[in-house]
Amino acid sequence: MESYPQHRPVTLARRGLVAAPHYLAAEAGLDLIKAGGNAVDAAIAASATLQVVYPFVCGLGGDLFAIVYDARGHVLRGLNASGRAPQAATIERYHALGHQTMPQFGIHSVTVPGCASGWGALAERLGRLGLARALAPAIAYAEDGFAVGPNLHHAIVRMNAQPHTHRSWRDHFVPGGAVPAAGSVAFAPDLARTFRQIAAGGPEAFYHGPLAERIAAFMAREGGLITAADLAAHTSDWVEPLAVRFADLDIYELPPNTQGVTALQMLGMVDGLELGATPLDAATVHAQVEAKKLAFADRAAYLTDVAAMRVDPRALIAPAYLAARRDLIDPARAAANPAPGGFAGDTVYLCAVDGEGNAVSLIQSNYSGFGSGYVVDDTGIALQNRGAYFSLDPSVANVLAPGKRTLHTLIPSLAMRAGRPAVVFGAMGGDGQPQTHLQLYTALARYGANIQAAIELPRWVDGASAPGEPATLRMEGRFPAQTIAELQARGHVVELVGPWESLMGYAQGIVIDQAAGVLHGGADPRAESAAVGW
Repeated sequence: MESYPQHRPVTLARRGLVAAPHYLAAEAGLDLIKAGGNAVDAAIAASATLQVVYPFVCGLGGDLFAIVYDARGHVLRGLNASGRAPQAATIERYHALGHQTMPQFGIHSVTVPGCASGWGALAERLGRLGLARALAPAIAYAEDGFAVGPNLHHAIVRMNAQPHTHRSWRDHFVPGGAVPAAGSVAFAPDLARTFRQIAAGGPEAFYHGPLAERIAAFMAREGGLITAADLAAHTSDWVEPLAVRFADLDIYELPPNTQGVTALQMLGMVDGLELGATPLDAATVHAQVEAKKLAFADRAAYLTDVAAMRVDPRALIAPAYLAARRDLIDPARAAANPAPGGFAGDTVYLCAVDGEGNAVSLIQSNYSGFGSGYVVDDTGIALQNRGAYFSLDPSVANVLAPGKRTLHTLIPSLAMRAGRPAVVFGAMGGDGQPQTHLQLYTALARYGANIQAAIELPRWVDGASAPGEPATLRMEGRFPAQTIAELQARGHVVELVGPWESLMGYAQGIVIDQAAGVLHGGADPRAESAAVGW
């Protein structure tokens, strides 16, 4: 690790630390801690602020997941605030609408948004200052204006050129037809009014009040399937996180409908493998990629809404099962298309830790960038396209069904050491998220990297870039040439990408030194990230 340059220092703090993919959001969260709030208040504030200043990777029309360590009760809690397919969403209905496969964008890719309910559940059960106070920074930026960053500018340019982008999106993000320039000041008055309604009425205002009526009327007008009844039926669920042992850490992820099991499978397999001398060695990358292939084969075969799964998710991370899958890895050769195991039966990630020991790992997304391409008129609510992850094939585990939650790429993570929080970590990046979890935890726990160095290391992501395309191993160009050559010799199809490629996701993390009482924060230079402390 000493031979690889680190471009940013680790952020060190004692009384609180927030890491987020935009500096204004990180500061908004830290301000809540300074005002007497806790890590939960800070996480909500950062999440809401990102929806104003970084809306191309998250939004109120999307879903939310979180893992929270409650220091007062010494309890780890998981929150699933993902929405469900509307009751009218049957395979037959989609066929009648002209879809033979799930649409990737548009009004029929929209599922019920869960974000507002997630904020409400967190604030009510574990927050300190209340939802209205946590939303105040976002409201101020939306009403008073904020400086448009280069990433937001480029994202709006790309989205504005897409054939699926709807008039309603342009009305909100390209007012008057002019794309806001980087460095210009933008406002989001519609979103500010929506936030104010949620601040005053809580999630009820979103799912039962005037906002719900606006959303339902918009969906009906545009030919969507979500109704007022679908919104009123939404609930978020407190769930028990699942864990595997990796080095000296117990790493926790959320159960399905997330792909957290996939990350745990990869970690569990790699934990028993011999790796190379550094995280960037061909032997290390090869072992990780092969574990990824096996875990993703299981993901495709088994993971969906937990209520519809054919196997117990815990069976997929049982030590004996992981050992059997691990034995399939050839240390000298890349596998082609591994089969699933047998049984009898764009996104934002942020984290916050306060001086009392409360820790929050939170992830929120509209799925593909801005989502479906639709924004509910006069509300600023950009609707997600999470339904695109469903299948219309009845033989597939994640087949579409009314009221069903789709398999989700969103996965927050938290690791414990000796029963106390040690690492709060996560990343955006769709299918790349569990792959990033594996690489970062390996760098931290197997090679002793600090959190900032681990985030800055060159990354890889394996898989197809789009449905139907061949799988390739995409590697940032900063990997050693010898590593790339050795991986190609083992049969990997390697594609080199830019040195700091956004498709590798934006990772943020906090390492907690319990002995010294010091928080170590890391933020991803692939975004406009910051880790700020007090």
